[in-house]
Amino acid sequence: MKTAPTAPAHQTDLDWQLWGESDPYYGVITDGRFRLSNLTAEDLGQFFDSGRTHLAHVLRICHRHVQQRFAPRRALDFGCGVGRVLLPMAEQIAEVVGIDVAPGMLEQARRHAKERHLKNVRLVLSDDDLSHLDGDFDLIHSVIVFQHIEPARVRRFTALLLDRLRPGGIAALHYTYAKAYHPDSFGQPPPPPPARRSRWRWRFAAGPAPAATDLPQADPAMQMYAHPINDLLFLAHQAGVRRSYVEFTDHGGELGVVLYFQRPSAA
Repeated sequence: MKTAPTAPAHQTDLDWQLWGESDPYYGVITDGRFRLSNLTAEDLGQFFDSGRTHLAHVLRICHRHVQQRFAPRRALDFGCGVGRVLLPMAEQIAEVVGIDVAPGMLEQARRHAKERHLKNVRLVLSDDDLSHLDGDFDLIHSVIVFQHIEPARVRRFTALLLDRLRPGGIAALHYTYAKAYHPDSFGQPPPPPPARRSRWRWRFAAGPAPAATDLPQADPAMQMYAHPINDLLFLAHQAGVRRSYVEFTDHGGELGVVLYFQRPSAA
């Protein structure tokens, strides 16, 4: 008998649980082709091909700029969603673990892994302590995930993930830090104007407020956060990282970086 998941403590987690139930592929890549109402077998194939291409790029960066003979045996995909990158990982890495806050996303990933006969995939429900996660990893990966999580929680997740990185292992973690459409303030939104007390009330408008059932059905929220890179570098330094590589990203004006951190080997 399936039991309902415990209500999340954070609104962003609730929003992603709703994405997992309502439109999981579009929640991962906001392209109309990946709406459940539009999704074809060809589109689904392209969706997972994009994850395979991304993983190949990440490993190529690791080999060229961090460690030439990097060959991970155990990998973690934080915010794995429906398995876009996780399942290609499982095709070439002996053991992979996907962790996500949305049960609906994990259910889709589980189904796709079963269809592909991938028996080296473990799926884990996330919380702020990563309490369901065990062991450490040669490769820890996260992309287009932290941008939707509040900075204080991202700092905590970063510290917890780096603590699980094996000696010689590499973490490839993506963070947004600025917005291209605010160049005059170095990518940071200007402060909002002072709040004014308004005497306007809905009752002064024409007609009564609409009932909730009359409102158009909207997607769950998709919050976007900018993260202080200095804080993340400090956490990596504190975790013993002494080697890194930075790759810049731009997703529709949301500027970010993928930080490749390597923990020194035991030798």
